Amino acid sequence: MNIVYHDKAIVIIDKPGGLLAVPGRGPEKEDCAAARLRALFPTMIAQPAVHRLDLYTSGLMVYALTAAAHRALSRSFAGRQVNKGYTAVVQGLLTENSGEIRLPFRLDPNNRPLQIYDADQGKMGITLWQKIAVQGPNTRIAFTPLTGRTHQLRVHAAHPLGLAAPIVGDSLYGTGREGERMYLHATFLRFCHPDTNKPVEFYSEPPF
Repeated sequence: MNIVYHDKAIVIIDKPGGLLAVPGRGPEKEDCAAARLRALFPTMIAQPAVHRLDLYTSGLMVYALTAAAHRALSRSFAGRQVNKGYTAVVQGLLTENSGEIRLPFRLDPNNRPLQIYDADQGKMGITLWQKIAVQGPNTRIAFTPLTGRTHQLRVHAAHPLGLAAPIVGDSLYGTGREGERMYLHATFLRFCHPDTNKPVEFYSEPPF
């Protein structure tokens, strides 16, 4: 787990794929980025996370060291004042170069944590995307999520009303096997620092 930056209020990490962002249920899921950070920063608050990355998604995350920082960052995320960028490799060759995906979806309570398309009961997710390059039989793209729904990029990539091109390695919405690398990386993070209120931004090169 690479620490990209830290000061008295925040810690920025580059989370590897396969590491939980926060603890899951059960003792076997206690190891996570938040627990490792608390071991490194003993004064860190007990619940430092203000956003999440899926288990097999890698990339930039910000954690709060103090309660005041946590409150400020939580407001920024809730108010959509945080800019996030992702790089992904999706299956197949996309014919268009860019676009916007608007797709409502919700949790399937009978098959957690699967998210399913629901035009009536689903909440709208909005994602901008842009083609970067062709990688063999696949396409490398940049995602800019305008909303922060659970599994948003994975659903928008895989669903026929989205890109109809699952993210490579996605075992839930694509053809990936459980435990293999998912080609989705949080590359960019920009927000106002909770202490100074000045914009800060961070970049992480995708490991694929």
